[in-house]
Amino acid sequence: MKRLLFAIAALFAVSTFALPAMAAKVDITISRASQTMTVKVDGAVKYNWAVSTGKSLSWTRAGTFGVQSLSPNHRSSLYNWAPMPHSIFYDGNRAIHGTDHVSQLGSRASHGCVRLSRGHAATLYALVSNNRGNTRIVVR
Repeated sequence: MKRLLFAIAALFAVSTFALPAMAAKVDITISRASQTMTVKVDGAVKYNWAVSTGKSLSWTRAGTFGVQSLSPNHRSSLYNWAPMPHSIFYDGNRAIHGTDHVSQLGSRASHGCVRLSRGHAATLYALVSNNRGNTRIVVR
């Protein structure tokens, strides 16, 4: 009887206190030359999307970055409170975020941020939110 109670207690503990899932490694690569973003999860390409990076006077800086902060409904205090949905800040006031200007995707159009469609921004935001510490952003 004692063994049966111990087995039941052990089974309950394992099912109740399951170990958390390992965080995925997320690599986001932005090409200023092709105006594209490639997202890899644990080394496998998951997404390829068109983006808009900064115009010539507002260049999107090249480099390797981590995630500084996340803001689901951000508005730009620098540009007339323009909506920046699903913002992933990575370089000071520069972020990856959604845009309504989808006709400009694939060409340089921003003030330095990386724009992508609202749907793609929401998908990326959810992925990064769950793997923030394991996310690397590379701008080339």
